[in-house]
Amino acid sequence: MLQLAVALLSDGFVLSFDESLWQYIGRNWFRNGLVPYSGGVDNQSPLIFALFGLSDRWFGVNYWFPRTIGVLFQSVSMYYVYKIADHLSGRQAGLLAVSFYGLSLMWHAGGGKYSSYTETFEVTFIIGSVYYYLIAKNKKDHLISGCLAGIGLGCRISAFFAIGALFVASLRKSRANALVFCGGVALSFGCLLLWAALADINIHTLYNYAFADNFNSGSPYDHTSMWKLEQFTEKFFYTEIILFYPLTIGYWMISKEIDVFTLWLIFSFAGIAFIGEFTWIHLKELLPALSLMSALAVSYLVNNYKLPIKQVMIIVWIVFFPKLLEPLLNLRKLIKPDAGRQTVYNQPPYTWPDEEGRKKLGWWVKAHTAPQQKVFVAGFGSQIQVYSERQSVYFNEMQTPLAKKELYKDLLSNKPYMILVPLFPEYKQYIGLDLRRFVDDLVAKNYNLLGNIYSYRIYTAKKQAGFLQK
Repeated sequence: MLQLAVALLSDGFVLSFDESLWQYIGRNWFRNGLVPYSGGVDNQSPLIFALFGLSDRWFGVNYWFPRTIGVLFQSVSMYYVYKIADHLSGRQAGLLAVSFYGLSLMWHAGGGKYSSYTETFEVTFIIGSVYYYLIAKNKKDHLISGCLAGIGLGCRISAFFAIGALFVASLRKSRANALVFCGGVALSFGCLLLWAALADINIHTLYNYAFADNFNSGSPYDHTSMWKLEQFTEKFFYTEIILFYPLTIGYWMISKEIDVFTLWLIFSFAGIAFIGEFTWIHLKELLPALSLMSALAVSYLVNNYKLPIKQVMIIVWIVFFPKLLEPLLNLRKLIKPDAGRQTVYNQPPYTWPDEEGRKKLGWWVKAHTAPQQKVFVAGFGSQIQVYSERQSVYFNEMQTPLAKKELYKDLLSNKPYMILVPLFPEYKQYIGLDLRRFVDDLVAKNYNLLGNIYSYRIYTAKKQAGFLQK
């Protein structure tokens, strides 16, 4: 219930930047028959586009359905965290583990309100895989463990690192177990690729956009070493994640071995470091291993030093309880909107609209265009694009040579009726000069300026100029 409050009472009551992109691609897929990586591009799995496509088909543009599904998956992951700790050390350890994990899932440091992100689904299947690895009594259990891990890999490529930890742990038991585990991974991941191929998704294109293109210049992960160091320092030294450090060190002092949880933590951190972006949501990959090690360490201390478990649980809940100020403020805003707060957008210095402003601009575009007319939003406009419910190519931070080539080709061959160009300084800060010049040349030759709204210049095609005024 707390997680639902955190997820649904989000600022602006709107799809986030990434969620908007996934819903846009999913809608193009399910409404217009444009399969992912041609009807919209992002470096994610087709599974996440399918979830948001179904959400759009059943309920229209909304953020509550995918986040609720994410909360349900997180509840399943909490159950298996409990089962793992209970299997190893009893019910007391299970209750401690589910407390550590459930509370930390709601932290801002773990992207608490974004329960619909790919990490949620990946981590859930990886936790299930770890559980079946630990209880394995025969090859069937190792096969199930591998199959669950393979589905996690299908949700998010970074699951490869957790799979590496489980492979090493299985290899320690026996080579046969490791081979069966790998067979399970290959089986489920292969079935997902077959499903993608049957859905007319080009596997080569999927590979390019979901994996290979992320290592080219202009990708979302193309940052300087100093930027990465700053992000690492912020996330690992100035967030709630530090609460786990003493408990994890205590677990290592007690266990005195590199077991499956330590391998899981090391490999998952290696995956985050390899990507190098160090976003809040990436920390979610570390939470299961940290929670289990912390719970097992505290349970050991309770049993060996006869500590009162009730008092210990109360301390855990107080210390690890998430900061719920944002949901409470947004609940107040929902009950009693603050009509006095007005942001001035259409005069210098231009301000990047907040999430609610982007949603309203999307609604404005929808009200002032026909369903068949295409709309292009330059820069980071996924929320405007998805709430406009209009089709066009989507232009985000993917500025690799391949992504730019596709963008240019689509804009020249399928000119949109309306183009929105940002006036706020972040547009020049984050979008390359070549892309900005291309958009400027396009509107100069083919479009009329209609006016400004929410710090965007609105252009309409010359041959249809005046449509909006009518």
